[in-house]
Amino acid sequence: MNLSTKQKQYLKGLAHNLKPVVLMGANGLTEAVVAEIEIALNHHELIKVKVASEDRDTKQLIVEAIIRETEAEKVQVIGKTLVLYRPSEDRKIEIPRK
Repeated sequence: MNLSTKQKQYLKGLAHNLKPVVLMGANGLTEAVVAEIEIALNHHELIKVKVASEDRDTKQLIVEAIIRETEAEKVQVIGKTLVLYRPSEDRKIEIPRK
């Protein structure tokens, strides 16, 4: 699933007031963290994840791994906060068509 620019803008607007639901600790990206992200995506569809990494390259690798493992779409990354979207079976969020 590829989101258009218009769809990403819409999701950014919805995500603006959200608080991060998953906070990554000092242990980095563990199976438990991925499992929590999966649970949050299934429940909310649109979530924020706080990525704990000072190094920009390491943070980028973590973001790519999260996207690969969860099969979610990256909406945006601002600072240490990653916004993810993955539609659930019952589609809670209606995004505009491309």
